[in-house]
Amino acid sequence: MKLHEYQAKALISEYGVAVPKGSVAATPQEAHEAAQRLGGRCVVKAQVHAGGRGKAGGVRLVTSASEAEQVAAGLLGKRLVTIQTGPGGAPVHKVLVEETLDVEKELYLGIVIDGSARAPVVIASSAGGMEIEDVAREHPELLLREVVDSVVGLRAFQGRRLAAGIGLPTAAANAFAQQASRLYQVFIAKDCSMVEINPLILTKDGRVIALDAKVSVDDDALFRHPELAELRDWSQEDDLEAKAGQARISYVKLDGDVGCVVNGAGLAMATMDIVRAAGFQPANFLDVGGGADPDRVAQTIGILLDDPKVKRILVNVFGGIARCDDIALGIVKAIPASQHRIPIVVRFLGTNMEEGKRILQQSGLNTHFVDSLAEATEVLRGLAKA
Repeated sequence: MKLHEYQAKALISEYGVAVPKGSVAATPQEAHEAAQRLGGRCVVKAQVHAGGRGKAGGVRLVTSASEAEQVAAGLLGKRLVTIQTGPGGAPVHKVLVEETLDVEKELYLGIVIDGSARAPVVIASSAGGMEIEDVAREHPELLLREVVDSVVGLRAFQGRRLAAGIGLPTAAANAFAQQASRLYQVFIAKDCSMVEINPLILTKDGRVIALDAKVSVDDDALFRHPELAELRDWSQEDDLEAKAGQARISYVKLDGDVGCVVNGAGLAMATMDIVRAAGFQPANFLDVGGGADPDRVAQTIGILLDDPKVKRILVNVFGGIARCDDIALGIVKAIPASQHRIPIVVRFLGTNMEEGKRILQQSGLNTHFVDSLAEATEVLRGLAKA
């Protein structure tokens, strides 16, 4: 789950990370008042879950409260299209109005989980303000890493070593190391999958301040952080993924046309590989779950069918806790008469598989039963030629 910039800054400031003065505004008038409190000269920043806001006109320097109001009016209620949003853009419901600062140097500081190291890793760079992916690709030597022992945490010497590596003087190095330590506290305390400050600036008066901030929290840990779960902005996510997420359904929309209905995340991944092996692309990752009842299955299928790209469906169910007849009942319940001709390739194995097949056979749906995934690929190819 991603937080907006203003939410991320509020969170990291609770742990002592320095952030600019500012406030969030949901109306042009609120932006005017916020700018007045800052003396007129300030920055107005669109709040969307996407990078590249500056190049897209979503970050604007203004010199008066009236100008801040005008800029906010031009952003609020609109969709901002950036290099990360796609052509549809992302809706702007709020703007962040912040003070301007005299920047001496722009840095990068981030923390992620490194799968190969099986530990958090702190990343720092002197190339702040740039897209970190571009830096990694074009100037990998500018990225410094410190793997953190999750038992003892980020050590002070590691922060100072990063600071020295990116060329900070001693006084600034100590402040940088302190901010890195505080950011790591946020990362661990809030079960984050990523925290990033880009840029982390060194001001001309020697302060180290988070000029921007991104925080992503592990979805599977949100039950421990209900106060963060309440901050989720579903409008920033794909419509179908948002609908699935609110129903607690494991669904990720992809670009293909074969809808996949599977129970179990591992089996779902294998099914997607089978779809690709057949020469097609999956339309989604979807796990109906181990204890899915017909109503939940129907709700899940409904989300899948809301994707206009889906032209055929592959059902791959290993009946254990989830029974094949329950899956079949949910499919029948979900598919309206207007879509009865959509091809459905079905592989049932396990609990009540014969009853599940009987339900589908008597439903009038365009079902094609297979006994193996290899056979499923052949049927998918045949349906494409029909």
